[in-house]
Amino acid sequence: MFKFGVDTFIWSEAFSEKDLWIIPKAKELGFEVLDISISHPESFPTSLVKKKVEEVGIEVVTTTTLGEETNLISPDSDIRAQGIKHMKLLIDINVELGSKITGGVNYAAWGYLPGRPRTEEEWDWSIDAMREIAEYARERSDLIIAVEPVNRFETHFLNVAEDAVRYCNDVGTGNVKVHLDSFHMIREETSFRGAVETCGKEYLGYVHVCENNRGIPGTGLVPWREFFQALKDIGYNGPLVIESFDPSFEELNRQCAIWRKLAETGEELAIKGLQNLKTIAQEIEKE
Repeated sequence: MFKFGVDTFIWSEAFSEKDLWIIPKAKELGFEVLDISISHPESFPTSLVKKKVEEVGIEVVTTTTLGEETNLISPDSDIRAQGIKHMKLLIDINVELGSKITGGVNYAAWGYLPGRPRTEEEWDWSIDAMREIAEYARERSDLIIAVEPVNRFETHFLNVAEDAVRYCNDVGTGNVKVHLDSFHMIREETSFRGAVETCGKEYLGYVHVCENNRGIPGTGLVPWREFFQALKDIGYNGPLVIESFDPSFEELNRQCAIWRKLAETGEELAIKGLQNLKTIAQEIEKE
């Protein structure tokens, strides 16, 4: 039942043509799924990635983050239009790659913190934009657009599963789901089981399995048995992807406030994390 993957952030801060070697590396390390982070869809080497993925035989999903110039909750309608353009291009890439999921902070600019709670106007701007994006996706494929609630230091817009489910409902197209990430959940949710059950099979579209300090999964405070048992109980059968960052990164580590070396390399973190999580998953599957 449990299907583990790894994020390209383990090796590369901004995936490009020079990073094609990551695709066979992920398969070699025993991962069934590769999450390719696409920060600049306009320059993404789609055809080369597609060819390599087909050669290797690995399932691919993608994630993205919106920024200052693509912010779907900006008061500037031109910026919101750029965000819609970014997401539609990302959908085209996913369709070409055969990806069934695209997740991440795709509903507002990552790191945009206006210093006040979310407004209804911001909600409506994002909902209207996402509805256009989701309808575009639905016309082209069965792609799931998964919105990721992240911690309060990275957005004021979606922090918990309950709000993310309401967001999916308000978009109303059926192909917008929730992207849960245990790193963010341990800061914002009151219960891992509760968050999973709030989403249920209907709304849980994607899962990142990250430790509470972004270190090696299985070595920290995340209640993995509770989390995995809840996923099993609702019948979630999608990817469980390890996401962290190499200690040498700068921009991502600044955005995520990572100042300590959590493993010698990102690859070591992924390898040891996969071993730990597989052990826990096997125990759950036997029960």
